[in-house]
Amino acid sequence: MTAAAAMALGVLTLTALAPPAAVAAGRPDTVQQGLNALVQSDGLPAALASVKDRTGRTRDYTAGVGDVATGSKVPVDGQVRIGSSTKTFTAVVVLQLVGEGKIDLDAMVDTYLPNLVRGDGIDGQHITVRQLLQHTSGLPDYEDLVGEDIRGHRYFEPRDILDIALQRKAVFAPGKGWSYSNTNYVVAGLIVQKVTGRPFAEEVDRRVIQRIGLRHTYFPAPGDMTIRERHPHGYARDAADAPLRDVTELDPSVGWTAGQMISTNSDVNRFLAELLAGRLLPQAQLAQMRTTVPIGDTGAGYGLGIMSRPLSCGGVYWGHGGDIDGYETRGGVTEDGRAANVAVTGIPVDGAGTGRVEKVVDTALCR
Repeated sequence: MTAAAAMALGVLTLTALAPPAAVAAGRPDTVQQGLNALVQSDGLPAALASVKDRTGRTRDYTAGVGDVATGSKVPVDGQVRIGSSTKTFTAVVVLQLVGEGKIDLDAMVDTYLPNLVRGDGIDGQHITVRQLLQHTSGLPDYEDLVGEDIRGHRYFEPRDILDIALQRKAVFAPGKGWSYSNTNYVVAGLIVQKVTGRPFAEEVDRRVIQRIGLRHTYFPAPGDMTIRERHPHGYARDAADAPLRDVTELDPSVGWTAGQMISTNSDVNRFLAELLAGRLLPQAQLAQMRTTVPIGDTGAGYGLGIMSRPLSCGGVYWGHGGDIDGYETRGGVTEDGRAANVAVTGIPVDGAGTGRVEKVVDTALCR
């Protein structure tokens, strides 16, 4: 959501369940090299990764510093804000309710939230739940309408967020295009609450987090601006030559079901692996989730809260990245069980910088 932090410090650590063969043989580890470059060349204060390879071995990596002020080490597999990776969790809850017969993917939003979604070219009578999850609804995004000085310190109710979004007109008629919009997932979260009669945070905790034993993942409570466990600090800067600002503590409610959650790289890997293995959704709903529409000419596809991306070594991986003030995450899992998730403590200044984060994911999955 903000310009990236910049810091080039070479405090590098590598931990693993077993010594990487390449390192043991005296050859450099390509994942570690990739993280080092993100710190040294891209100027990100810290980079973390968790990688499960073809043999099932898991390795955790770090580079940089966890706190610029003190120079402290980056906590191995530390907690980070995962931003839009929250969307996959939200989609899983919705699809579980579809499997239970409580939500119909092709029902209109007004079936569950009558007269709520209305605006210029916007009518919940003509937008389906599927279109929300797949970003084909035409609902406008609200992210750039809420300045960092406001969103970092103010608590937003979900209806507040929706009201802000509906100040804009529709991007296109429902089903007539693809456009990424956080608003879609705010509406999806409201549907979950209406159908279950419970707060979304309770539903995702019961249905996903507790179900598969994600020990370091949670949906922050209203007013909680902290990160509970060991974590690297998150940073932003107002301009390329401006000093770093520590934005670790903030109110993430502006992201809500589109981007509020906190987790670790290894927990995200486990979540995605369990999801693809069919342990969170019935096969029918998992198949719907993995039915994608193209994202331009990128080679990537967007399903229902999950993306497929091509790998340089062939095949694809499934996951969902996330950006929120102070943190960016990228990663995913493959059909044969490989997994990689990378987090950096700042948002790269441009798409090329994000591409280099994604390149580390590709390197990890293709070794």
